Amino acid sequence: MPWLAGTCGRCRYCRAGRENLCEAARFTGCDVDGGYADYLLADASYCLTVPDRYTDAAAAPLLCAGLIGHRALRLAGDARQLGLYGFGAAAHIVAQVAIAEGREVYAFTRPGDAAAQALASSLGACWAGSSEEAPPELLDAAILFAPVGALVPLALTRLARGGSVVCAGIHMSDIPSFPYRDLWQERSLRSVANLTRRDGEDFMALAARLPLRTTVHEFPLDQANEALGRLRSGAFAGAAVLRP
Repeated sequence: MPWLAGTCGRCRYCRAGRENLCEAARFTGCDVDGGYADYLLADASYCLTVPDRYTDAAAAPLLCAGLIGHRALRLAGDARQLGLYGFGAAAHIVAQVAIAEGREVYAFTRPGDAAAQALASSLGACWAGSSEEAPPELLDAAILFAPVGALVPLALTRLARGGSVVCAGIHMSDIPSFPYRDLWQERSLRSVANLTRRDGEDFMALAARLPLRTTVHEFPLDQANEALGRLRSGAFAGAAVLRP
């Protein structure tokens, strides 16, 4: 069961096929019981079939990080040179999809994060470096998974004309001001909110077809705070998975 647990089906967003923006949407683990409840009820029309090729731990990142990464990639359009800022749970999955589609992936990490850069290179990124570095090519699009507002103006300066910056996080620190010239030449800036059922179905079809490699670090449920702390500090590359 993914993040989206239900929508009203009647509002202008639902009627327009944009149920991810439904004003009465319900979300798993927030509005309805999540995966750590002893019992839960789920609306079958909002559930997804996970391909058999993935173990429970390997599939866990697909249902959140993979889904939001997939929607962000689609909103980035047909960008040939794609930058990914924050190479963690979502980026290490979407990078594999993008590469399978024939795109060039440029991975941006925290300064000094050699583990994340090595993971990006092992998955096929053509370049991996610090978010403070300039890539060898101008980007057609950049997806920001890192919730750092200061990266937005920086990413804009790495774009080719007509390129876009897609902010994929739910929360982000404030975006500092930047000169209009960095947005000019038809560059664009947009955010991603949640997902539609169609997004989920399309991504699971991809996951069934492509041998996506999810890099997971498992923690028992009683070590959830430690897992979050290590995740925030960049102690490991990939995704953290809690096991009940």
